[in-house]
Amino acid sequence: MECAYAPYNWAQNDDTNGAVPIKNAPGSYANGYDVTIAKMIAEKNGWELEIIQSDWDSLVPGVMTGTFDAVIAGQSMTADRAKQVDFAGPYFYATMVSLTKAGSPYALATGIQNLTGARGTAQEGTIWFDQCLPQIPDVVIPLKAADAPAMLMALETGTVDFVTTDLPTAQGAVIAYPDMVILDFTGTDGDFRFSEQERTENVNIGVSVMKGNTVLKNKIDAVLSTMTADDFTGLMEEAIRIQPLG
Repeated sequence: MECAYAPYNWAQNDDTNGAVPIKNAPGSYANGYDVTIAKMIAEKNGWELEIIQSDWDSLVPGVMTGTFDAVIAGQSMTADRAKQVDFAGPYFYATMVSLTKAGSPYALATGIQNLTGARGTAQEGTIWFDQCLPQIPDVVIPLKAADAPAMLMALETGTVDFVTTDLPTAQGAVIAYPDMVILDFTGTDGDFRFSEQERTENVNIGVSVMKGNTVLKNKIDAVLSTMTADDFTGLMEEAIRIQPLG
């Protein structure tokens, strides 16, 4: 995982709230929703959990080459990714939303059409950057955000007028940045447009494993299949509650 994508995962300086040491970052500990899920999977299977911090773009290649056994990092279960890895799960269902500043005229937006001509960004290499932003008429993209913190900082500093992400990330952001507000167009005529299959792929968050590793996939699924959407939501709410605000 990135250890930089709260509330899914983040790095902290101690083991409070059940944080786990990051193997390749001595003195740092990983926590968040993904860590909670990883701990449950490991415990149920009698495995020792090792968390490796890695950049977003290296996660799928790391699974493909066997550098990691699995990636638990808030990944959408897209058809493109499924060509490269197999997915266990889902272990969360994430709605697509945007964030803007409370004092911005865009705070009154009721659909993506109201973001026409605005400056926006999202985390590079995600559906929000590749497929959501281009749906906004005349959108201006001043920068590509390498990760979620960079995306949020671009909004906080006024480099962009809005960012697009998923609901848990947005819910965590408005706690860390109280001057931000969530724009959720779900179920309206102003929502981002996808086929039902595309929307399902991108709402479903899964655990990626090496292609063909059915033993590992099935063992992970055996744990996740005992949990409900309400279970996932409750654990995510707890991750949002304990996330670092700095």
